[in-house]
Amino acid sequence: MATTIGLGRGLAALFSDTEEAYEHAQSEGARGEQGGKNGGEELPLDKIYPNPDQPRKVFDQNALGELAASIREHGVIMPIVVNRAADGRYMIIAGERRYRAAKMAGLTTIPAIVKEYTPRQVEEISLIENLQREDLNPIEAASAMKKLMEEYHLTQEDLAERIGKSRPAITNTLRLLSLPEEIVELVRTGKLSSGHARALITLPQDVQLQFARKAVKEGFSVRQMEKMVKDYINPPEVSQKKKDEMAARASVEFKNLIERMRYNFRTKVSFIGSEKKGRIYIDYYSRDDLDRIFEILDIIERQE
Repeated sequence: MATTIGLGRGLAALFSDTEEAYEHAQSEGARGEQGGKNGGEELPLDKIYPNPDQPRKVFDQNALGELAASIREHGVIMPIVVNRAADGRYMIIAGERRYRAAKMAGLTTIPAIVKEYTPRQVEEISLIENLQREDLNPIEAASAMKKLMEEYHLTQEDLAERIGKSRPAITNTLRLLSLPEEIVELVRTGKLSSGHARALITLPQDVQLQFARKAVKEGFSVRQMEKMVKDYINPPEVSQKKKDEMAARASVEFKNLIERMRYNFRTKVSFIGSEKKGRIYIDYYSRDDLDRIFEILDIIERQE
């Protein structure tokens, strides 16, 4: 009989069902070890197929090889969880790595816990089960988070509480989806880490692509990527060059001002200090000289 989960029960119910399936698998596995069996129901591998909507799209082949070697020696200890399909086959809800490794190991059957969920429940449980894993690809995690938030109208705080992650971790993961598809694919395939990708988010798109390609080609660390981004936003050599140019221009303008004052007042003009702060001295040598300076100032004032 199919298990029914009303929408009003939300994600909490889905967590409960997932945990129940794993607890069942563990208890069955424990009894199986004591009785000489693996636990769960032995199903033919050719009757089982992966969930096409599974968030995880990339599987580390080296890790699968190691798991397959372990399975050859010890068998499948933890049953997978499958959903009975209408055509008599079984779709994987949890445990696709074990399924792939079992096939790689040459097994023909695998222990499984058979459930009967609706298509919507299968999708939701698969998303949650994967998000709880630490080794989920960051792009796959971001896509799964986005899907859960949109379908359940969740805030980032709600999602963080449901899957046991911090809200900043949710935010940082979701931001990866704003990057160009080429960079998203580099992260998905492990050529760039999420740390590399996050460093690029504030840059123009053409620069993002340029830096991403450079980082992959030259094998940059996250710290090297962050420094490259920082230098682009505030290039130290350009900043210093601008400061030197401004200082030189100010110095020339200030000297020109002093020279103009000397010419107009027909007397010695000197200053103490710098362009930013100081004093300007206008020398006079008689009363007539002072009156002449006043007359020049009057003319300047009338012309303003």
